[in-house]
Amino acid sequence: MTLAKKYSPSQMEPLLHKAWQDAGIYRFDPQSDRPVYSIDTPPPTVSGNLHLGHAYSYSHPDFIARFYRMNGYNVFYPMGFDDNGLPTERLVEKRQGVTAQKIGRKAFVERCLQVSLEAEAEYRALWERMGLSIDWRYTYTTISAEAQRISQRSFLELYRQGRIYRQSSPAIWCPECQTSLAQADLDDLERDSEFITLEFRSEEGTSLPVATTRPELLPACVAVFVHPGDTRYKRFAGASVKVPLFGQVVPVLADPAADPDKGTGAVMCCTFGDQADVAWWFTHHLPLVEAVDRSGRMTDACGPLEGLPLAAARKKVKELLAEGGEILDRQPTRQSIRVHERCDTPVEYVLAPQWFVRILDHKDELLAAGEEVSWHPESMGARYASWVENLNWDWCLSRQRYYGVAFPLWTCAGCGAVVLADEDRLPVDPLVDSPQQPCACGSTEFIPEKDKMDTWATSSLSPQICGRWLTDPDLYAKVFPFSLRPQAHDIIRTWAFYTLAKSHFHFNRLPWSDVLISGWGLAAEGQGKISKSRGGGPMAPSAMIEKYSADALRYWAASTSPGKDALISEEKIQMGTRLLIKLWNVARFAERFIAEGLPSAEPASLSPADRWILARLQQVVRRVTSAMQAYEYAAAKSEVETFFWRDLADNYLEMAKQRLYNPDHPQHPGAVFALRTALLGVIKLLAPVIPYATEAVYRELFAAAEGCPSIHNSAWPSADPAYEDPAALQAGELLVHVATTVRRYKSDQNLGLGSEFSRLQLTAASPAQGETLHAAAADLASVTRALEIEINPASAGAESSEIQVEIVF
Repeated sequence: MTLAKKYSPSQMEPLLHKAWQDAGIYRFDPQSDRPVYSIDTPPPTVSGNLHLGHAYSYSHPDFIARFYRMNGYNVFYPMGFDDNGLPTERLVEKRQGVTAQKIGRKAFVERCLQVSLEAEAEYRALWERMGLSIDWRYTYTTISAEAQRISQRSFLELYRQGRIYRQSSPAIWCPECQTSLAQADLDDLERDSEFITLEFRSEEGTSLPVATTRPELLPACVAVFVHPGDTRYKRFAGASVKVPLFGQVVPVLADPAADPDKGTGAVMCCTFGDQADVAWWFTHHLPLVEAVDRSGRMTDACGPLEGLPLAAARKKVKELLAEGGEILDRQPTRQSIRVHERCDTPVEYVLAPQWFVRILDHKDELLAAGEEVSWHPESMGARYASWVENLNWDWCLSRQRYYGVAFPLWTCAGCGAVVLADEDRLPVDPLVDSPQQPCACGSTEFIPEKDKMDTWATSSLSPQICGRWLTDPDLYAKVFPFSLRPQAHDIIRTWAFYTLAKSHFHFNRLPWSDVLISGWGLAAEGQGKISKSRGGGPMAPSAMIEKYSADALRYWAASTSPGKDALISEEKIQMGTRLLIKLWNVARFAERFIAEGLPSAEPASLSPADRWILARLQQVVRRVTSAMQAYEYAAAKSEVETFFWRDLADNYLEMAKQRLYNPDHPQHPGAVFALRTALLGVIKLLAPVIPYATEAVYRELFAAAEGCPSIHNSAWPSADPAYEDPAALQAGELLVHVATTVRRYKSDQNLGLGSEFSRLQLTAASPAQGETLHAAAADLASVTRALEIEINPASAGAESSEIQVEIVF
């Protein structure tokens, strides 16, 4: 076969993917003694359609997997699907218009399982079409029985270590999703609001102005706080004041957390408006008034506001305060509020029994663990450290939902003791299963735990799940600790942090040595992150692939450095298409010469242009290899792309063409050798980024001679010291300078670049330069189309140190 006249990605890419799968090109070999490179791949959350942001970020670990595979490593590159919790429930509720309350827990869970299977099939189809070099034999889901077993085993171990506790305390609550949340599940959202200043009065009638943005919480006001150094309120020390409209009398207390520069400097503490209220409630042992219920409505403690949703309650209380003349001032303001990152609903704080993992007393160890990890880019390590340093809550594990991993325990109805499941029975569902023996008190009646675990409690164990910790100890010993954790920057606070915490608590070691952070794919300027749960962006990845090719999409994904966000740019994707076309055309041009066989590279057969392109190749190989080892795939792609376009395609080919077309030329073998070597080097260096086109060229032109059927299992290029030659590099740049000068002249004269002219007159700036030009006469004649090359020595007393170029038509 020969290379087709035109490269057709839509035909070639599916054929090559099938060939890879049939041949097992990407299979991890558990019996091999080769060094292992293992990747803790992000399991995408089943929460909607994958979008171009996923195509962007999931390409990055594949670049690295392919690089290490070509470097002789036994690459363990699995894929998982995170399908065990709230995001999947929300997807089912949105797509099918049902809730567990409407159809029952069992039927709802069955819907979740079915939607998960459908979504995962779609996800896999996209990953395969994009050419991700996954070993699909190691696919896992976080709702699988084995994942549940590992997650429940982790819970039991942490419980026995004394790291788990249950406490009825203020929990972060999402009224929309009807569940408690962890601190890591929150985002900040800016919104317009209003500061209203109310008049609180002491028993003596002294006025204390208090500004608030949440007057609907007045019935739950249990204290007013001022800063101890705020002289304006010294007279209120030890005093009490009456709350407007609702009339309860509350103490005025001093606390350094009260900001004297915010509002009036006097802050009402309500149970609970925000995290500061929770902290004050704990610290000062204040009473509890629950004003907001779990559905986000006002409770019976709120008098005329009872039953109203929060927005309506806020509006009504302002009306009542205005009618009573108790508003001193109203000012618009811009405020930042905490919202649930899944639905953008402002969170509340409600009192509820929850399961927690002790985190706060281990912050120093977790900070130290973060410092041991190699972060790429390095700045992301500071983001991790900042998150840990600013943690204020232990990890809340409980979720008041239906679809997820169950807590493996019951509560004894007789004495209230916690009864843990036996490890050999895991996984268990306490709503279905029962303890196998009576409680220590003799009771046989048990209350099952209804809550589910936070999904991060399971996905934080992804190294153990995909490494088959409990079922395949030999595999686990080979792949753990993992080499790489690739992930997005927004889940450093969740996935990276929780995985480090679990690995520290269970194994006292790092789960991986390196973390590769990807940015977000952004829809357009100012539109922010694309979210699969909120629409999925301007074009589906499959449509973009159909329009341009998987290679072109991957090219765009490789155009931005680790950790940086990237605008979705069809222009850059089109640049990828142009690269594929040019690569194919260069390969087709080279095919006839490569078919001659493997010529020797005798020094006498190499022209200065040959020596230059070979020296440049060694330079590029070293730079690209170093960049890939540092996870700088964008720099690596840029380096090899510049070499391909500027050096090989635009200059060297034109310098070598006349010798290539003339088999009788004494330097014909050198041109063939240099072209073959440079083209093979280029496609290997590009293979991690554009796997399809490089494979198509390799199979036709190089596989037989290399003795390896796929470029992706072939050896990564290594620099050959025999061709590393600084003088050759300098000589090559001289030739490029001449060629560029001639091209510019032809362009200025509106002449075609292939136009011949009678004589090219070159005046050397030094004897060494003159020798180079004489040796490269054939190269210069080929690239410039000059019928005669005249090379003059440097003029006596010439001031210029540069070559002089004159063109005679």
